[in-house]
Amino acid sequence: MGFDAVLLAGGRARRFGADKPAAPVGGRTLVEWAAAAVAGASRLIVVGPRRDVLPDAVVVREDPPGAGPVPALRAGLAEVRAGTVVLLAADLPFLRPAHVASLLHAVGERPGAVLVDEDGREQWLAGCWRTAVLRAALDGYPGESLRGLLGPLDPVTVAPPPGARPAWYDCDTPEQLAAAERLL
Repeated sequence: MGFDAVLLAGGRARRFGADKPAAPVGGRTLVEWAAAAVAGASRLIVVGPRRDVLPDAVVVREDPPGAGPVPALRAGLAEVRAGTVVLLAADLPFLRPAHVASLLHAVGERPGAVLVDEDGREQWLAGCWRTAVLRAALDGYPGESLRGLLGPLDPVTVAPPPGARPAWYDCDTPEQLAAAERLL
């Protein structure tokens, strides 16, 4: 199935204290790990500042920069051409192409599919969506919450196999980044 990918890589990273997507772990930046997970995308759209590590990506910014995930999704979705889009945070060092393939397979005719963590909680920034459904949901959506936007779409949930390196693990703090380095 052809798809485009949108990586949200422009947040303020208040808990991290630095440019989180550019942080290295396991010899790559976090944004490079996320991009590698969607290596099969027809088009890679990165919402955030331009970084030299992904020269072939389409780079856009939300307005204003750092405004949050919903404005960032709007900016990224404007560049999507495929009928299906994979939406990811740029801080998922353990997400792999096989996880993305599972999401793409699970979406079928549904509006979307999202990974769930070990407790069954939806990971809204690790999902696959029908582009038209996502655009319709965003049209006129006044909120700031991804859960508020995506939850009502009733996506199918995908639980990746358990393991020491959970696909849904994100690095919101320097301590989580250090833990990811140890796991790698």
